[in-house]
Amino acid sequence: MAAVAGLSNRPALASETLFGLPIYADPAKRLELYFRPKDPYCHPVCANRFPTSTMLLRVTRRSRKKQQLDPEEQIQPEVQFEMEILGIVTTVYKFQGMSDFQYLAMHSGPDGKQTSMYDKVLMLKPEKEEFFNKDLPLYIPPPIFSRLDTPVDYFYRPDIQHREGYNNPQVSGENLIGLSRARRPHNAIFVNFDDEEIPTKPLDAAVQNWKKVCTNPVDKKVEEELRKLFEVRPVWSRNAVKANISVHPDKLKVLLPYLAYYMLTGPWRSLWVRFGYDPRKHPEAKIYQVLDFRIRCGMKYGYAATDMPVKAKRSTYNYSLPITVKKQGSHTVSVHDLKQGLGSAGTSGAKKPPSSRYKLKESVYIFREGALPPYRQMFYQLCDLNVESLQKIIHRNDGTESECTERDGWCLAKTSDDLRDSMSLMIKQIIRSTRPALFSNTTSSEDGKEQLAYESGEDEDDEEEEEEEFKPSDGSENEMETEILDYV
Repeated sequence: MAAVAGLSNRPALASETLFGLPIYADPAKRLELYFRPKDPYCHPVCANRFPTSTMLLRVTRRSRKKQQLDPEEQIQPEVQFEMEILGIVTTVYKFQGMSDFQYLAMHSGPDGKQTSMYDKVLMLKPEKEEFFNKDLPLYIPPPIFSRLDTPVDYFYRPDIQHREGYNNPQVSGENLIGLSRARRPHNAIFVNFDDEEIPTKPLDAAVQNWKKVCTNPVDKKVEEELRKLFEVRPVWSRNAVKANISVHPDKLKVLLPYLAYYMLTGPWRSLWVRFGYDPRKHPEAKIYQVLDFRIRCGMKYGYAATDMPVKAKRSTYNYSLPITVKKQGSHTVSVHDLKQGLGSAGTSGAKKPPSSRYKLKESVYIFREGALPPYRQMFYQLCDLNVESLQKIIHRNDGTESECTERDGWCLAKTSDDLRDSMSLMIKQIIRSTRPALFSNTTSSEDGKEQLAYESGEDEDDEEEEEEEFKPSDGSENEMETEILDYV
């Protein structure tokens, strides 16, 4: 079964529009066909898009009966065919897969009788309050049951043959899937804020792993550069390191546990600390504390999430459903590539020079006046807030630090809240200057509270063109969670 795109005046066999736009206008979308169009719980069958160079013909069959003189004589009617070329077809959609599993809005009673719930869960007309307060069985079907619509052969692994006398380990509640998943090398040292001691040297496994990977002068140079960074500044975030050193991310995962330990909780959470350095004993270490900053959005701030120039890395509205074409995965790095020094060598066809191929922009870890953050959630170190007014908030208690707390570190109480308020005000001023129409209805009293004026940041189009190759986070919106998963 196939559908043709690019021609008008044709019967609508499938859902041809998405949010008012034609499906064939977006090459990443698939054509949906609903067998029960009036059922909102109907899961469609999807068609894949293919290029073609064919013609669409209209064939007309005309038959004319001849005059029959003899009633007993059978005369075949005269048949004529007429063909007309309507146009050239450049795109075709082919339904090659199966529809997803269907789940009807039904409820099974105690006697096993099925009762339809469509009239109870669907609002077909304006209803009164009683309609929403009905006591109904829970009915929350998932958006999809299967992410695949074509049959796939499963190649099951054969049973492992153990030696005689081997007993399977007991499965605990903490690791129910560990028997089938190979554990990652646990080479990083994690430290909590309430731990009394801090490590002074790496694990032996971390040393051995780096020795295996460090096989060329380029890797040794990267190691020396990172050592110098930790000498100048004992606490670094991974993004800050990636913005100062050109090193392949896979190699950085091996190098960081060799030179530093990872803080899990407290004011230095999600940061790498030089071995032997305890920021809880040094008041001057407050400038290295982390600030979890998220751009505020909502109508009470004057703009909605869809009006923000900073786009979200992931969104529930852009969740990859079967109606979209699967994107190609990133190139897998082999062991041979790592041994050849992908840290800075690069390939001949790379756009960036070898010295900065894997470097990130400074904006991924530095907050500057008049520029928007690249992402809606950022993890800044206090020393990387390059705004004089923000530094005054940080250094309000210089020389009088008495206690290091888990929430505020060496800073005064609610310092992080004051910083977030000031940074949010700056970002609102930037958005106001770039899109004044969003704030045309704001009151004058709100204008009086915002006395600072900031220069406009880069245009949205420029940010998209300068998007770096490696994002700060590939698997999670939370940078800390993603980094921990690399080592656990």
